[in-house]
Amino acid sequence: MPRNRTLACVFAHPDDDAYGAAGSVALHADDPDFRFVLIHATRGEQGDIRDGFPATRETLGSVRQGEDEAAWRALGRVPDRHEWLGLPDGGVAEVPFDDVVSGVARILDEEDPAVVVTFGPDGVFGHPDHIAIGAATDEAFHRLRSGGRSGFQRLLHGAVPESVFERWNRQRAELGLYTFDPTQTYHMRGIPDEQIRVTVDCRAVAGRIVAGLREHKSQLHVMSDDPTNTAQWERRVGREWYAMAWPVRERDAPMLTGVFDELS
Repeated sequence: MPRNRTLACVFAHPDDDAYGAAGSVALHADDPDFRFVLIHATRGEQGDIRDGFPATRETLGSVRQGEDEAAWRALGRVPDRHEWLGLPDGGVAEVPFDDVVSGVARILDEEDPAVVVTFGPDGVFGHPDHIAIGAATDEAFHRLRSGGRSGFQRLLHGAVPESVFERWNRQRAELGLYTFDPTQTYHMRGIPDEQIRVTVDCRAVAGRIVAGLREHKSQLHVMSDDPTNTAQWERRVGREWYAMAWPVRERDAPMLTGVFDELS
C-alpha cells in the first residue's frame, strides 16, 4: 500500500488555519506525496469589522474567504482540496450535531487522510464554534477509522501548552497589554503540558507563516497587537503544538516533532 501523507485540517473560521497548522503545511509543502485538505465550517461572516475597513456585514464572509485563499497562496502551498461547509458563524453549536458530523465525514471519507487536525475541547479560545466543529470532527474520525484503510492513523488537537500560555500572559502584562482570562469565552487558554504529544519546530518557515497571516487584512487588528512587528510575529509562530486525541500515546513516549512522525 503506498504511503499515505494526506493531512486534513478542520477549522471553524478563516484565519483559524493560519495559526492552527500553517507551519506543518509549509514544512511539507514540497514533499511529492503530501496532500493538503482544508475544511472550514463557516466563512467568518460575524467577525469584527474595524472602522474604515471596506466590508459590510453582508460582504464580510466573502471577503474573509478570499483572504484565506490569498493567505495560502502567500504561504506558498494552496490546499489540494478546500471545502466550505457554509455553517452559520457563531452558530455551529446550534446546528444539529449529526448534520455537522455528516458534512465533515463525507469529505474525510473521500480523502482518507492519514492525519486529521482540529480543535480540542478547549477550543484554544473557548469559542463555541471551535469546540463544536472539533467535537464533530472527532466523531467523524472515529466513525470512519478502520483497519481496512490507510487513513485515519492519527487525530490531533491544536493547542497551547499551559507553560507557554502563562509565559505569554506574563509578557503581555509586562508590556501593559490586556491579559487572557482562561475562564472567559473568546480568551486564549492552555492545556496541561503533559497533554502535548507533538511539538513542531516551524522557525525555518516562520516567514512564510507570517506572509499568510498578513493576508487576513480584515482581522489583523484581532490577530496581533502590532501587525507591523514582523520579528515578534515570527517568534510567536515558531512552534506548533498538538495533543494526540487518537491513538493514545504512552506518557513516557518521546515527543513527536512532526504530524506524520512514526506513521507507516
